[in-house]
Amino acid sequence: MATGRHAGAAPHHTVEGTDPGLNVQDFEPDEAAALPPVLLIHGFASSVALNWEQSGWIAALLDAGRRVIAVDLPGHGLSSAPEDVDSYSPSRIRADLLQIATDAGARPIASGHPESGLDVIGYSLGSRLAWEFGATQPALVRRLVLGGPSGRDPLAEFDLAAAQRFLADGTPIADESTAALVTMALASPGSDMYALLSLVEAVKEEPFDAAEAVPRQPILIAAGEKDERAAGLEALHALVPQARIVLIPGRNHVNAVTARAFKQAAIEFLAE
Repeated sequence: MATGRHAGAAPHHTVEGTDPGLNVQDFEPDEAAALPPVLLIHGFASSVALNWEQSGWIAALLDAGRRVIAVDLPGHGLSSAPEDVDSYSPSRIRADLLQIATDAGARPIASGHPESGLDVIGYSLGSRLAWEFGATQPALVRRLVLGGPSGRDPLAEFDLAAAQRFLADGTPIADESTAALVTMALASPGSDMYALLSLVEAVKEEPFDAAEAVPRQPILIAAGEKDERAAGLEALHALVPQARIVLIPGRNHVNAVTARAFKQAAIEFLAE
């Protein structure tokens, strides 16, 4: 069973920072396992629907008895698209995620209470947010699954001016990574390009530095073997050598998230 709400609809808040325009969905399994809820964080120009529902993740997690909390990032899916750039900053989003998890009833990990804490799955941009969230919330986050991560930050390297010129008058984008991200965003149903560019601008102010805050939880890192960003896994693995690595045969950055092997590996890892 799924329920949807905006974060501001919760009866009270105990943590500062939530934007009430964020769309949060809560999915309850028919038979709950004695394990924490799972927070899902989607990628750039995606949404709960695209990244997690249509790819079968939510159904698979529910079948495994896991409660699922999923959120559309600002400017994505059914969430609002604020005009101020600060609403899109990674630090603000992490504060929002903490508020959402707290409102949903997630509580710090407690010995003898296997349902306590929070497991987190992030994909692409969501894996960057999950990495930082786990590093900054060690008392709450129990396990992390990072899908399609990168040791570099493609959004921080994004040519914002070129993207703006392209949207204004069609001037071709020379940078291949920027052009690919814009093409992907335009192909995503209902994308608000100006909101997405606000997110890029905010990320440029807070570029990803994996070494700045390193999560200490058990971590599963997964990527398609044909993912052009998979080379960055080595940099992350060097920071967390205990992490488990899964390469998904025949998959790239776009379609690795749909792989059954990825879902199975993640669900088994989170059940430990």
